Amino acid sequence: MPAVVRGGRRQSSAKGGARGAPSGRAAEIGRLDMSPRVVAATLVVGVGILAAVLATGARAERISTAVSERFDSVTTGMGLKVRQVHVTGASPEAAAAVRAAVGVHADQPIVSLDLAAVRERVQSVGWVKEARVVRLLPDTLIVDVKEHDRLAVWQVGGKAHVIDAQGLVIEGADAGRYPRLPLVVGKGADQAASDVLPLLAQRPRLMAKVDALVRVDERRWDLRLKDGALIQLPAVDQESALIRLDALDQRERLLDLGFARIDLRTPEEVAVRPSEGAV
Repeated sequence: MPAVVRGGRRQSSAKGGARGAPSGRAAEIGRLDMSPRVVAATLVVGVGILAAVLATGARAERISTAVSERFDSVTTGMGLKVRQVHVTGASPEAAAAVRAAVGVHADQPIVSLDLAAVRERVQSVGWVKEARVVRLLPDTLIVDVKEHDRLAVWQVGGKAHVIDAQGLVIEGADAGRYPRLPLVVGKGADQAASDVLPLLAQRPRLMAKVDALVRVDERRWDLRLKDGALIQLPAVDQESALIRLDALDQRERLLDLGFARIDLRTPEEVAVRPSEGAV
């Protein structure tokens, strides 16, 4: 009885098996020759390709340099080159250092000028807190700087430094050129100065009499006055102590009477030691 095959005539198994096997060229393509000779040849070819790529990369770099130089030549020929450099925001003391850091010479191509590099060089100057560099075509470069504020002169270890509001030493600043800045003395005075100086600035009558602020044990301040007197502030809540001193001075004109010491270290108390011969 013949077999029943759905959808078509019955096929012989031998014929079906022959159809499923690869034949001739397909079989040859499917086989890989992994002999040592072939592997060695493949490695040689790979090294050659890598050398060609590297050589091409070097040529590409030389080509890029040549194109860049040609571009600069064309743009400078059109008048796009540095003729003026304006530095704004710099003090007379800092201006020379800032100009030297700009590092741009006359007739330098302005279009290809690396503004980020100029800005980085300017900000490396000790005076400069931040800088902005602007290119104005065809021929002008503007360098605008913001300098560190000068808060005080800090004396420590026999040396004097100019510091800013963060207690950072301003490199290159000559402390001798700032006789009007407050003088803070001792270890830790640089970091603590920004807390006490604004409080004294609110009291110009007292501030005018202060010769130096001395940091004691890195905890508190002694105010040494120009007449040799001493005001001792507490380690904490120094503003309240200064308020008590203000009240006493307004009532008794204490700062005009002459004294050797005023001790404000005890809360709610002011201890005064008169100087010799004081009324």
